[in-house]
Amino acid sequence: MSHNPVVVSPATPGHRPSVVLSVAVSLDGYIDDTSSQRLLLSSAEDFDRVDAVRAECDALLIGAGTLRQDNPRLLVGSEQRRAARLARGLPAYPLKVVVSASGDLDPGLRFWHCGGRKTVYTRSVPEAVRERFRETAEIVELGPALCLPAILDDLAAQGVRRLLVEGGGSIHTQFLEEDLADELHVAHAPVLVGMESAPRFLRPARFPGGTQRRMKLIDVQQLGDTVLHRYAPRGVAA
Repeated sequence: MSHNPVVVSPATPGHRPSVVLSVAVSLDGYIDDTSSQRLLLSSAEDFDRVDAVRAECDALLIGAGTLRQDNPRLLVGSEQRRAARLARGLPAYPLKVVVSASGDLDPGLRFWHCGGRKTVYTRSVPEAVRERFRETAEIVELGPALCLPAILDDLAAQGVRRLLVEGGGSIHTQFLEEDLADELHVAHAPVLVGMESAPRFLRPARFPGGTQRRMKLIDVQQLGDTVLHRYAPRGVAA
């Protein structure tokens, strides 16, 4: 198995960001169980890999469901990687992005109170919601529909060239269904969940090409007891 470092392909200048989807799954396709505690599927080595990929990206994106369920900080944990970003003239932390239809998010979650700039993409929201996040995040209203291409266009206008999408299942499904992902990173954990009501990696959808499209396998790495597969979803190298 390859042990080469993960390199995220840059976007073409003036175009939408290069989009990388990242997920850890059980062998039976789940991203969590039904307990109140988050199920940690990645190995220590894979968590470090994700930290390295985060450090190479300009923005990190999650959905509102993941924010509420996992209460993530979504940071670059390595001091050395943050220092390297600063040395390149970048902020220590990538922009943190949440997609939320309602904008009804808990301002007490850890996400808001550590690490750099935050942006919430939402539909039209009342002034009370704007006021709630006035000191912590920029609110971008997209109107009736949460249009992922519009989000990518707005991020590109802000100088985002690499975007890492870390879930959850609904967001990953939308990016793949709309053919907006350049790379897919799937870390397989040697765990079986087997709970019917537990969340899965992807929702039912009409994916481009259906079962006739085969993704291109870019690389395979063993990371502790997890195995990372990197794919080009459109079937060509990103």
